[in-house]
Amino acid sequence: MKAYPYHRLTGAVTARVTAVRLRGPGGYREQLDTKGYSVVEQVVALGRAERDNWQRARIALTATVPASEIEMKGHWSEVAVVAVLTEGATNARTVARLEPGTEGGKEWTGEIELDRADHLDRASLAVHVVATVGGVAGRVIASTDQEWLIDVTSDVPLRDRQLDVSTVSFARSAEWLRSFRDAPWMVDTSGRMPTVRLNSDFEGLVELVQGQGSKLESLVGEMLLAQMCADVWTAVFHTAIGDLEVEEDGTPLFPPDWRGAVLREMLPDIVPGRSEEDALREVHVRRTGEGSWTDLQPRIQYAAARRAEVPQALAATVRDIERLDQEAHA
Repeated sequence: MKAYPYHRLTGAVTARVTAVRLRGPGGYREQLDTKGYSVVEQVVALGRAERDNWQRARIALTATVPASEIEMKGHWSEVAVVAVLTEGATNARTVARLEPGTEGGKEWTGEIELDRADHLDRASLAVHVVATVGGVAGRVIASTDQEWLIDVTSDVPLRDRQLDVSTVSFARSAEWLRSFRDAPWMVDTSGRMPTVRLNSDFEGLVELVQGQGSKLESLVGEMLLAQMCADVWTAVFHTAIGDLEVEEDGTPLFPPDWRGAVLREMLPDIVPGRSEEDALREVHVRRTGEGSWTDLQPRIQYAAARRAEVPQALAATVRDIERLDQEAHA
């Protein structure tokens, strides 16, 4: 737990998006459908807009703060609530001040704008309560536990992006797939988002993955899905680390799209105990020949298996098979 040298709020601060309006060229305006943002997932999917040439999004939100605690304890003065929209890929940062409502300072409302030209992928929206504490102004005394994600391209408001899985015949598909006709699946990382190509020529594979068949076949299918997912994580990591932009002093930069998200997700397991930037530098140095790249491969496999939840899937499969065997002999 992080310690602070001043009094902070103990009550929760929450935020919810209440409306999204889009503006585009020629005076074009659109109110985003409510299905474009999810209070449960805390995600706004701007790709759901009717037109893709919008230029600016105005996001209305309401924050709830523990007003009674502020009033009772009296540690804080000049209390303000601000919304902060950031995206690491572009270093974009926008701040908007919220205004108190009529419920004694409990509800604060306002709007914050997202300029599409300043964002590439996903921005994070957080709310902070700021006050003067002990004579020092601008202290952050509370923040939302979970940030909202503002996804510029997605049309589905999901926090965990799902990979696109398509079923194709490798033998009759693109030339690059025909050379892998004996493989059950391949991962295509050439597009904006990775795609899994499932080989329909592999007898029985599609039915297993889709969970069609007996209970035992469903269990096997779950293991196949977990292994497929692990292969995907491994493939996208190598793709992401393989073509990094490097500054003049040799510092590698996180890619601005899904590749950057993959690296940030996996690096803590590959180079534990290091900051994201230091871990990226370490892996980049090893990959380019100034260290032992092969020594990192078990860590990469481990990180991929964890993200794919292979251990959980294997344990569940073993338990269920034992249970089915006991039922069969009962």
